[in-house]
Amino acid sequence: MSKVEDFEELRPLLFSIAYRILGSVSEAEDAVQETWLRFDGSATRPTSTKAFLSAVVTRISIDVLRSARVRREEYIGPWFPEPLLNDPYQDPARSVELADSVSMAALLLLERLSPLERAVFVLREVFAFGFADVAAAVGRSEAACRQLLVRARRHMEAGRPRFEADRGERQELATRFFDALRNGDVGGLQNLLAADVQLVGDGGGRAPQLARTVLGAANVARLLGTVFPWLLRVDVTLEPREVNGQPGAILRDRDGRILQALLIEVLDGRIQAIRGVSNPDKLGHLGPVADAWAVDREVKQVRRRMR
Repeated sequence: MSKVEDFEELRPLLFSIAYRILGSVSEAEDAVQETWLRFDGSATRPTSTKAFLSAVVTRISIDVLRSARVRREEYIGPWFPEPLLNDPYQDPARSVELADSVSMAALLLLERLSPLERAVFVLREVFAFGFADVAAAVGRSEAACRQLLVRARRHMEAGRPRFEADRGERQELATRFFDALRNGDVGGLQNLLAADVQLVGDGGGRAPQLARTVLGAANVARLLGTVFPWLLRVDVTLEPREVNGQPGAILRDRDGRILQALLIEVLDGRIQAIRGVSNPDKLGHLGPVADAWAVDREVKQVRRRMR
């Protein structure tokens, strides 16, 4: 095959590696493009194109992550990864594992790791690369990579929930949740929420967002059951979608532009966390983005008229 054909065959894998290391669709796409430029500019063909390209995209992603960490420390409000609707890398034998590894909860746990730990964990634990290839990708010895993996596993396991819901349970609970949300059913919402549920928003100062995290089933249900009916009055629609491999939804304005990505985390038969991403810089890869400030102003105008 030609270089172009080799690269295009591996592009989904390269993007999936980069996204899990970076938590950013746009940065992952840039890392993949830079990988192509280096591959196209190389004078020789590697023995294993997969190992070579995976190593290149990993090194690029590590460098980008190191600089991104500084920006994330200065971020306004909570920082979440960019929402992903479709992970292009498909491996039917490991589809559940791959979906779980790209969940918002998993990506936030990965933020606890150093860039090297994160890269080693992603290559070894998610994509099952051999230690020789992992070592070549991160520029460390195999022994060092094993130690990095031990530390990464320790951090990841410390943050993982003890009991995880299966996909059927998550989807059934999500359907009931979104039905109650559309109906403004505060009681119905509260019955689906864990006692210590969290509602958190990421607007990055670029869109209306919660002043702080909302805690507790009663508080979260009351806020959602009150706010969402007003959004419906200005023709905001809710489109259930799988987001980052988990139940979620896309909120759109009356023109179909994206207002917010909403994700829910289910554990032990209840919704444990609800995360909303409304920063327009993190939604552009999903399609045209709505003016969230304009929608917010319209809601306030409608509320004033209804008083």
